[in-house]
Amino acid sequence: MRVEIWSDIVCPWCYIGKARFEKALAAFPQRDQVEVVHRSFELDTTAATSDESVSVTEMLAGKYGMSVAQAKNAEQSVADAAAGEGLRYSTDRVNGNTFDQHRILHLAKGKGRQLEALDAFYRANFADAVPVNDVEGTVAAAVSAGLDEAEVRATLADPTAFADDVRDDEREAAALGATGVPFFVIDRKYGVSGAQPPETFAQALSTAWSDSHPTLVTFEGDPSAPECTDDSCVVPGAKD
Repeated sequence: MRVEIWSDIVCPWCYIGKARFEKALAAFPQRDQVEVVHRSFELDTTAATSDESVSVTEMLAGKYGMSVAQAKNAEQSVADAAAGEGLRYSTDRVNGNTFDQHRILHLAKGKGRQLEALDAFYRANFADAVPVNDVEGTVAAAVSAGLDEAEVRATLADPTAFADDVRDDEREAAALGATGVPFFVIDRKYGVSGAQPPETFAQALSTAWSDSHPTLVTFEGDPSAPECTDDSCVVPGAKD
């Protein structure tokens, strides 16, 4: 069974939703037969690039028409939700463009280190408040996930490297009807939107598994109907 998760590195509910999904997956009896693939989704393709920065609270205030104080309260509410999942969360973060980190995640996927890289980027952004636009911070996080530093720097230096992979993920998300993240797709048949409780993810996993591994229903009929077993057959008219 395959679970694809569309998310953005600066999305707090993606950070929290991933933790909730993983709790459900850890308790899923067939967890060893579930492949998890993380896919790219940019919430704001026009977000500030490496030479610009804006605090998350300022971004929220401007985007949603609230005061900075209200934005700080909103961030604290999310921080409380993160703490409920055992996650560290800094409300003093800098917003920025995530395209380069998404490209590194595709590099990591090819090296079998995608999950480790995503976790490293989440920790850097949400727990340690390292700006996503900070090149050295991105390199350090990627290297901590087991990627080669020279390959990471070469990828960052080439704006075309893995760019098509990121865009392909985003086109697929649009085709599947995703308008926000996190967005979970199981076997391209079941979708779960948002940072749902673990119980919802558990139900989705169970339903998808049952659908792809249906239980055989046997119609008994006449219990005396003749049949063959491993070592004998019922022969009409035969005597014991």
